[in-house]
Amino acid sequence: MKRSTTTFFLAMVSAVAMAAQPSQQILDYIDQYKAIAVQEMIDYRIPASITMAQGIIESGAGLSELAKESNNHFGIKCHTDWTGEKVYHDDDEKGECFRKYDDVAQSYRDHSVFLSSKPRYASLFELDLDDYKGWAKGLKAAGYATNPKYADMLINMIEEYQLYELDKMTLADVKKADKKKDDEKKTGDNPQTADNKNKKDD
Repeated sequence: MKRSTTTFFLAMVSAVAMAAQPSQQILDYIDQYKAIAVQEMIDYRIPASITMAQGIIESGAGLSELAKESNNHFGIKCHTDWTGEKVYHDDDEKGECFRKYDDVAQSYRDHSVFLSSKPRYASLFELDLDDYKGWAKGLKAAGYATNPKYADMLINMIEEYQLYELDKMTLADVKKADKKKDDEKKTGDNPQTADNKNKKDD
């Protein structure tokens, strides 16, 4: 994980804590990418809550330089097997190589492939899909991030924003929730709509 991203994220979390309310930026990020996280869970058996929490933390809810310029939402470095586009940022060392993607969905997919193809993460796939705490601790133990509090950061993010609910969802559930939200928004924007409907029902 990029140190600059971590610093940015911790500052954002501190500001949210002081305000005693959820971050709208994080809520918007969840809303925008939850369907992708659920799809990756279906295809690769990685809890959507873990994918989403990592995406939020690693990308600063989509606001980090790496996320905005390279669509890299998980801080994945090039390594020797990467043949795609590259960008360079200072991290643990100066000018380290990071992967660049055409879009965010590609970043999410590469994150799934990265975890599922590396032997050091193999034991995580033996865990239940709803064991987000086991996944969080396992990712830290396997060396995904250098921050000693990384597992706690993931768990806190998942519980603060109830991301564990994503682990129970299908894509149909996501679409249904989005439709309900859109309907409620339309009703809220047009209060007479509900009144008129009630009158018709009467």
